[in-house]
Amino acid sequence: MRIAAWNVNGIRSCSQKGLADWIEREKFSAILLQEVRAETSQIPEEIQDLRGYYQYWNPAASKKGYSGTGILTQEEALQVRAGMGVEEFDVEGRVLSVELSKLWLVSAYFPNSQDGGKRIDYKLAFCHAMQTWLKSLRDTGKPVVLAGDFNLAHHEIDLARPNDNRDSPGFLPAEREWMSLFEKSGWRDTFRSKYPDKVLYSWWSARTRARERNVGWRIDYHTVHKDDLHLVKDAGIQCDVLGSDHCPVTLELAI
Repeated sequence: MRIAAWNVNGIRSCSQKGLADWIEREKFSAILLQEVRAETSQIPEEIQDLRGYYQYWNPAASKKGYSGTGILTQEEALQVRAGMGVEEFDVEGRVLSVELSKLWLVSAYFPNSQDGGKRIDYKLAFCHAMQTWLKSLRDTGKPVVLAGDFNLAHHEIDLARPNDNRDSPGFLPAEREWMSLFEKSGWRDTFRSKYPDKVLYSWWSARTRARERNVGWRIDYHTVHKDDLHLVKDAGIQCDVLGSDHCPVTLELAI
């Protein structure tokens, strides 16, 4: 099973840059999207008309054109859950989960802690709520894949200029500490598990032409519980795929 996750930074904009062509070319079993930034009725026709995919969307209720998640699957979902049952997070459309025959998929768009850590408390509360949510899904007896934009780089290897970003949102000590605790609780970053020393990025600032210079951050992940790590055949980052300030990250499972 091949899975992709991509923060499309606005599905309408990304669609104008070849999103549907990428989906048809790659033929992933499932595609988890973040920062969709559109109501369901605003999903571009070329995406709605894709053949071979069931489509599930969770737009933000709090503000139109903001946040939002989606999942496209070749297999019809047994059930779909929008949010985590916590209103302060669910109104922003940041989490969408689908149950398939052999696993759960969770598309998540983690909050940005913002300059000066203005939203760090909200982000950390979201992170802890996510752990509770993942446990409830794993309690069903199926493996769970949590994928998406975590808005944080865990280790120094995960961004081009760690020394310049000690106080930057996405690399704050509290965020990195949570990610370490998340791993201690049993969850694994699949890309880093497969490639401990590989330097690849999944996001580049559009304001500084950082992508041209490859001054990036790896903030997009596929994570699985350590008990299911044996299912992971490979993990990758499609750095050459354009259309957003993020690029797709991929996962191949023996399912």
